[in-house]
Amino acid sequence: QVQLVESGGGLVQAGGSLRLSCAASGRTFSTYNMGWFRQAPGKEREFVAATNWNGAYAYYADSVKGRFTISRDNAKNTVYLQMNNLKPEDTAVYYCAAGGSQWLSTVVVTTSTYHTWGQGTQVTVSS
Repeated sequence: QVQLVESGGGLVQAGGSLRLSCAASGRTFSTYNMGWFRQAPGKEREFVAATNWNGAYAYYADSVKGRFTISRDNAKNTVYLQMNNLKPEDTAVYYCAAGGSQWLSTVVVTTSTYHTWGQGTQVTVSS
């Protein structure tokens, strides 16, 4: 079983950048797809990005495409989310998640695909 801990959140001005990290414990990290989701106050948790087990594939929500990049380093058991050109609407708690190995866009965007979640890290973008 894998455990996940996010870090790297904070307060940034619009147009700025942040890099989130998600450190995983457990030997099975490299076998899972990894995803990033976010949840703003009063809203449902939404998909942001996902990558397959070896980082060869990535999939993004339309709202972050071209601004965010997901990557992973299996040697370090870590997945990253580089966020550039941040906007106030990106403000949310960001969660990383692990689960599954099937690589289909309809699968990786769904929260129920993932069996393990981190505690979340707050990202606040000021205008």
